[in-house]
Amino acid sequence: MQLLDIGANLGHESFHHDFDAVLQRAQAHGVSRMIVTGASRDGSTHAHALARAYPGTLFATAGVHPHHAIDYDDASDALLRELSQDHAVRAIGETGLDYNRNYSPRPVQLQVFERQLRIAVDLQKPLFLHQRDAHDDFIALLRRYRDKVPAAVVHCFTDSGEALRDYLALDCHIGITGWICDERRGTHLRELVREIPANRLMIETDAPYLLPRTVRPHPAHRRNEPMYLKHICEEIARDRGEPVEVTAANSTATAEAFFGL
Repeated sequence: MQLLDIGANLGHESFHHDFDAVLQRAQAHGVSRMIVTGASRDGSTHAHALARAYPGTLFATAGVHPHHAIDYDDASDALLRELSQDHAVRAIGETGLDYNRNYSPRPVQLQVFERQLRIAVDLQKPLFLHQRDAHDDFIALLRRYRDKVPAAVVHCFTDSGEALRDYLALDCHIGITGWICDERRGTHLRELVREIPANRLMIETDAPYLLPRTVRPHPAHRRNEPMYLKHICEEIARDRGEPVEVTAANSTATAEAFFGL
């Protein structure tokens, strides 16, 4: 199987000491390519640098997460536009709304989300999206821009069936993480994942976060990494009632088409 991790925060400090080993373990588990998430000004710059340093293996997104929206200014906008013109950067994001923690005021989040939607429109790049506890505002703003951008993925989907169907109606892609392996809060995803068309389903680790709780043996450090994408793919395949080879092939082909790989 050849897998593609569409969301890995490989710029995180927890990867600094063994970065090459992380990539080697990923390759050994069939994860041949990874999209490095840019979620802040510095993070997007780092993601871009990693993609340039590991061509063909790493690619990047460029964006500012709603947690950091309060720091977004004209210089941020200019930087994202500059980075996103490089072929190594394949999507705009991680951007969207997060009303769960409200690290940035909601009006600021909305403004910054819209500015990044405009970047995607201007540069004709796909969107890599984040939404938590903000579905109504999120979908209302996304609807205004969806037909102006080539594609959009709702990354790390954890929401309800109603939200899923809203996104699919907008022809969005859906990213599923190891959250589906969490018996405390992810069991609903085991049913919902069956509703996602094969050409709209992509898989991701969101490393170093969301280590699948069903991984055995469970690593003592509790850090997620791209090698565990194979485990997530196996869980999704079981829930969809299809061979893991089919889930792997379809999700990889879908990601290749989405990111232009």
